[in-house]
Amino acid sequence: MKGTASKNSWALFLMILAGIVLGGFIGMMAEGVSALSWLGYGQSFGLEGPIDLNLGILVITFGLSIKITIASIIGVVIAILIYRFL
Repeated sequence: MKGTASKNSWALFLMILAGIVLGGFIGMMAEGVSALSWLGYGQSFGLEGPIDLNLGILVITFGLSIKITIASIIGVVIAILIYRFL
């Protein structure tokens, strides 16, 4: 029974991730079209530039940036609706 719930939560996670990626892609493509430019409207969150951690023999670079657009939010909602009906 635990395995079934785990598969469902992973499936939901993958559906939401796919909705974010596809919605972001559609928003990026729609920025050039004047009638659909509102789909690309959004806000970026994260670090301005990467942070470097130099440990002598190893250099690690950290960076994180997230852009939330109207199209990605619509993609998440559609992904959740598809998940619920499947």
